[in-house]
Amino acid sequence: MQKNYCFFVTDEESGLRIDRFLTKKALSLSRSLIQKLILSGAITVNSKKRKPHYLLKADDQIDVTVPPPQPLEVEKENIPIDIVYEDRSLMLINKRPGMVVHPAAGNRTGTLVNALLFHCNDLSGIGGVERPGIVHRLDKGTSGLLLVAKDDMTHQSLSKQFKERSMKKEYLVLVKGEVKNQKGRIETLIGRDPFHRKKMAVLKENGRTAVTDYSVKERFAGFTLLEIGLKTGRTHQIRVHMAHIKHPVVGDAIYGRKLIISKKRSELEEALLSFNRQALHAFRLGFAHPVQKKYMEFEALPPSDMQKIIEVLRRETKE
Repeated sequence: MQKNYCFFVTDEESGLRIDRFLTKKALSLSRSLIQKLILSGAITVNSKKRKPHYLLKADDQIDVTVPPPQPLEVEKENIPIDIVYEDRSLMLINKRPGMVVHPAAGNRTGTLVNALLFHCNDLSGIGGVERPGIVHRLDKGTSGLLLVAKDDMTHQSLSKQFKERSMKKEYLVLVKGEVKNQKGRIETLIGRDPFHRKKMAVLKENGRTAVTDYSVKERFAGFTLLEIGLKTGRTHQIRVHMAHIKHPVVGDAIYGRKLIISKKRSELEEALLSFNRQALHAFRLGFAHPVQKKYMEFEALPPSDMQKIIEVLRRETKE
């Protein structure tokens, strides 16, 4: 079904780019989709077609036409998923490491979306054709808690909490080196790396503000287990910030350092060699349930591969 919206720009909102203005309106539309709708003329300002970077003025009228969702060209697959919680409105998934969340070129099967479409028959179109019901994402190598909405109202509410940073998201992260301070905050600008376009980097200018809070959960010889809370949600934020303070995430092949193995491999070196992802796990998630109107919070233990390394580190630290 086609959806229509109408907004009027306030004095406080004057000067905002139209695509950023609409991103803040919790329409369950990604910024890239909003930009496509603007360029196609499905979004107008005072009945005129504009470009995504158009700067709004007070009292501008913005009309938005969202076409019906296209048929989802993603196959349903009977892939086991770890469901931590489920009701009529939403699901909470404990994503295993190595699973891609959204289908994309080269990954049309075996994704979390393929598995969700098999489990739920009514997700198509919620949040977009390629990401039905998905409220936020985790990298392929990151494990942990991820929310899925089953209807538009729930998706809009959870997306708003996510964008406003009222949703609690905390991670367990194993980093190299012994972090000096018990607690800390990292605040920088993050943007596309000017020399490696597939990477993100800390920038001095022209980036987006990124804020990461951390506290030490456990110390080991040469390693530290951190609890990390995000105040912003930039791409690869934790991995970039940890590398920035010279404590890269264990197993991070993009922002970390190459593992140097001795001739006589230790138990720890064997465990690290078999660990082929970043040691990053979304272990705690808290949110206001859109229907039940109550705060809910869940936790999930790290998967066995990450726990194995932690157990080896505990033994070696005690020796």
